[in-house]
Amino acid sequence: MIHARLTPETLIAIPLEVRKALDLKAGDFVGYDIENGAAVLKKINPNDPFENPFATFTEWADELDTEAFRDL
Repeated sequence: MIHARLTPETLIAIPLEVRKALDLKAGDFVGYDIENGAAVLKKINPNDPFENPFATFTEWADELDTEAFRDL
């Protein structure tokens, strides 16, 4: 099992082995499924409405909104 530690800010670094296995790079999106008390991490395509239910919402799709909500 691969381990990582949750910071006091509730952040976690994804270990190198996991990043390699999922081909994750900076800026990629990840999703979580909860199955039988375990979280399953997967790489997602943020433009796929089946993986990101907000992908089709375009009301806030301009650069000003992107910048305003960047840190949420």
